[in-house]
Amino acid sequence: MALDRGLYEVLITEALQAQLSDLGASLEAIRAGLRAPEAADRIALHLARVIERAIAAIDETERAGTGTALARQLIDVLRQSSSGSDLSPERPIESGEVLRSIVGYLPDGRPDSIAEPLIPLLDTTLLTNAPGEPRVGNQVHAEIHSADRIDLVMAFIRQSGIAPLLPVLGAHCSAGRELRVLTTTYTGSTEWRALDRLRDIGGQIRVSYDTTSTRLHAKAWLFHRKSGFSTAYIGSSNLTHSAQVSGLEWNVRVSGARNPDVIDKVAAVFESYWHSPDFKLYDHDEFLARSEAGTAAGPTILLSPTDLRPEPFQERLLEQIALSRQQGHHRNLLAAATGTGKTVMAALDYLRLREDLPRARLLFVAHREEILTQSLAPSGRRFGIPRSGSCGSVLTGRSDLNMCLRRSKV
Repeated sequence: MALDRGLYEVLITEALQAQLSDLGASLEAIRAGLRAPEAADRIALHLARVIERAIAAIDETERAGTGTALARQLIDVLRQSSSGSDLSPERPIESGEVLRSIVGYLPDGRPDSIAEPLIPLLDTTLLTNAPGEPRVGNQVHAEIHSADRIDLVMAFIRQSGIAPLLPVLGAHCSAGRELRVLTTTYTGSTEWRALDRLRDIGGQIRVSYDTTSTRLHAKAWLFHRKSGFSTAYIGSSNLTHSAQVSGLEWNVRVSGARNPDVIDKVAAVFESYWHSPDFKLYDHDEFLARSEAGTAAGPTILLSPTDLRPEPFQERLLEQIALSRQQGHHRNLLAAATGTGKTVMAALDYLRLREDLPRARLLFVAHREEILTQSLAPSGRRFGIPRSGSCGSVLTGRSDLNMCLRRSKV
């Protein structure tokens, strides 16, 4: 490796030792002894990388056989060096085979089969829903067949996201396998119809009705497998069509065989949420009542324009919009992820625009009435719109919207 100023955490090999001796007068290497609690992990990691390079360098026609023989020899050496540990059973068999599955038999006597995930069980990888890459929704669908238990924590669950998965999730539950779901009423995005359908196929559902600062915003699937090859998906995708299929979402697929500590932590945190009094067993009527109550009478925090302060990344986006206007482009689109403050940026952009155009008007369109209500403060005048001004109130329905468009001359 090329050595430069920075942090490192690597065993010092003979090759690295030679490099360190030639650092020069401007750099100093800070060393530390290998600590006993970390020795097994650090040495194993180093050996794994060395062995991988060595076997990859073998001719492809001989790689499997020669690599297997090297692994057997290495384990023999380790057995001789270790005290009281017989490592012989860990040697791969000479033919170099891989166990893919263990199945039962069909009624006609043929062996059954288990559909494998699209991503190998040993792989930890990042999914971004980028063009040409597999969609996270397809990957999740393929994981369900082989899961013995499924734990799902999802801030928002909508019919559009759950519909493609219902048949395979239904088959999972019909086979007596467990499906546990944690979700929320945050922003009112979760649909009762989606939860009813999950309940009807046999899913166990718990809901958090908390819409305060402690609200849940996590999105993760955990596929438990008795074989030990559990996997998890952790990232930004809610259970909606756009997030699962078309949205530019980032999700990490974690292999339990590669990263057991991550899987164990996901399982432990899920279990703590599941047994927390903050999550209530899903009841259709209670969900409707509490969702409506939260929308109609829940506490709302409204900021006046003087309270709004952009984050650095928001300021950069606002500057780009201002620059675009200076260049003659007056139809601009700002796209940002959930929770990044699009409403705040809209308010700030409008307030700044009014400094140059005092008669500037604003039409704020949203798909849910509660978003409009929260975005327009009657007393704080969050957007700086007088209460009596055009569109200075919440308008819903087609007729109200048409009237607003005519009055605003949009």
